[in-house]
Amino acid sequence: MENVKSDPGIRVVDVRTPEEYREGHIPDSLSIPLDNLSLAAKLIPNKDTEIYVYCLSGSRSGAAASMLSRMGYTQVKNIGGIMGYHGALTR
Repeated sequence: MENVKSDPGIRVVDVRTPEEYREGHIPDSLSIPLDNLSLAAKLIPNKDTEIYVYCLSGSRSGAAASMLSRMGYTQVKNIGGIMGYHGALTR
């Protein structure tokens, strides 16, 4: 996550539900729930954008990373679950 601070072009995407996102999320992350992942095409139009995907435990983010790759995104990384994140959360 350190490279996110040094590279403003990296997009961090939270694929949890809107309710989960409101309970606390990684600062500056985009909320794109897994069941609405097609919204990524509008919110992140450049398919070469570096994208870090997370959820609660890592399961949904794994599915999302695969889906984004199938959608043509070339630099997608599953960073796992927010449970493993040690920084401050935004509410």
